[in-house]
Amino acid sequence: MLVQGDNRMISPVRRAVLTALLLRTGRPITISEFAELLWDEPPASATANIRSHLTGLRRDLDGTQRGLSERLHTYRGGHCGYRLHIEPDELDLTRFAKAARTGRTHLLCGDLDAAIASLEEAITLWRGPFGQDLPPTRWFSAHVAGLNNARFDAYQDLFTACILADHTAVLGYQIESAIAEVPYRQRFWELLAAVHCIKGDASSALDVIKRCQALFADDLGLDLPPGIEAMRAAALTWDSRKAWRLVAASVQSPRAEDGSHLS
Repeated sequence: MLVQGDNRMISPVRRAVLTALLLRTGRPITISEFAELLWDEPPASATANIRSHLTGLRRDLDGTQRGLSERLHTYRGGHCGYRLHIEPDELDLTRFAKAARTGRTHLLCGDLDAAIASLEEAITLWRGPFGQDLPPTRWFSAHVAGLNNARFDAYQDLFTACILADHTAVLGYQIESAIAEVPYRQRFWELLAAVHCIKGDASSALDVIKRCQALFADDLGLDLPPGIEAMRAAALTWDSRKAWRLVAASVQSPRAEDGSHLS
């Protein structure tokens, strides 16, 4: 859901309140829960601050679109809480998860064009990394890590599908851009080396592997991951078909075994 209009929510806390409501769509959030989400150690003024920000949020929503504040429901009684009513297709997160899941299914079934279309749809819903300007609390940090990992999982599936479908015109640049954000996600390095190797540019593939090796050794004290070692063997023998087969074989491998969550 993109809230558009001339009125901008200036307060970081108010943006965090809206984000929490969106992440907990369909479930009310009590004042005490808000305090735990917004602060690891809530201040004495937490309850008053939260009520003030919820009142301000209603004004912001109406300033953006008349009547939009009616989406924010208040539940009174012993467990006073607040819930933001959003239809599933209005929330980018829901649409992203559905498109990424569909793309992953198409990839596993070998329907590469359909996989690329669904995964590109998923990726275009992102406007940048999730979590900027949110409070660095345990709750928000967990969501930031999880959602950004989901974004890079979708990129990983997209890059894999593009390699297998031979859609590699600008793929090297796209993978380099992803590596710049998450340099320790080893699968990206493997796919980048594969792109060069499959194109017959063994020298560039070996340079990618050398960069990866230095990064992992210097920053993490780790040896070169096995998947990248296998890609190096393919590059050293100028075996572009082997590089392609390594990428294809990885599609069936459990994601947890490819080291994709080192970052």
